[in-house]
Amino acid sequence: MIGKLQGVVEYIGDGFVIIMVNGVGYKVFTPEYIKPNAEVSLWIETVVREDSIRLFGFSSLSGQNLFNQLTGVSGIGPKVALAIMGAIKTDTLMSAIATGDAKTIATAPGVGKKMAEKIILELKNKIGGSSFDFAQSNSDTVSALPDLLSALESLGYRRLEIIDIAQKLVSENPSADVAKLVPIALKEISGNK
Repeated sequence: MIGKLQGVVEYIGDGFVIIMVNGVGYKVFTPEYIKPNAEVSLWIETVVREDSIRLFGFSSLSGQNLFNQLTGVSGIGPKVALAIMGAIKTDTLMSAIATGDAKTIATAPGVGKKMAEKIILELKNKIGGSSFDFAQSNSDTVSALPDLLSALESLGYRRLEIIDIAQKLVSENPSADVAKLVPIALKEISGNK
């Protein structure tokens, strides 16, 4: 079984790359953004099916672990798990699961509200420990995030565009309420455009 590959990206296809390692090209499906001809090092998850053997690559062990947890949810196969991870950053996805933010998870292609709620239900207690610090933050911080996201969405911003900024602001200002965070967030968003 292959645990890790390190080599040069020879080809980039739709959702996969060919990594050349000592003259052998490995087809690796990945949600990562990889540049052509780049030297890469990916943690590999091998999925064996009746009719195929596929390699899935991740730049971090936490990404690989999240992929395994997602595929452990009934109804989610490797293709859907990759689509989710390709649309939502690993840290963002983990915080959405930990805080019960089904709306963020449902923004991934092929994931509806029911599937997002199922992911939260099955994984909320599994996401935690050393791989995920957000769940260890205080309860005020966790409760401020959904309110801040809702407030910014009501102003016309898309959740995936604002979630990273919102998470950062909530963690940097744990005692601030939403009324104080919204102006700071708007200033930060306008500075990023």
